[in-house]
Formats: sequence, C-alpha cells, structure tokens
Amino acid sequence: MTKANTAAAHTGDIPRQNPCAQCGTPIQRPDWIEPGEGRISYLWNCRACGYRFEAVAIFDEAAIALAA
Repeated sequence: MTKANTAAAHTGDIPRQNPCAQCGTPIQRPDWIEPGEGRISYLWNCRACGYRFEAVAIFDEAAIALAA
C-alpha cells in the first residue's frame, strides 16, 4: 500500500496533535502510517525542533479476532 493509500485508508483513525517526544510541541498528524499484523506504526516529525520518532499502536488479539 502506498503512503497516500495508507493515509486514506486510516483517515478516521489517524492520531492528531500528538506531542513531540522531545520538546512537547503538538504535531498535527504523522508523516507516515504503516499498518501491520496486529499493529500500526506512525512516524512523527516535529517541525518545531526537528525531532523524528516512531510510535506503534499494538492491538489486543481478542479485538483483532472480533474485527475479522
């Protein structure tokens, strides 16, 4: 899935205003979203201080089974 398609597929679930892990400035949205088996990874880039970091959301196996 391409970056544009990934973002479009998860538009309603994209975290917003996540604070920068270094300076705390809210970041409007992640630069990259990568879904995987039982998880979604988000790449954040702070425009205020230049810090880049990844956050991973891991889903409960029971929730995945119910969604299938």
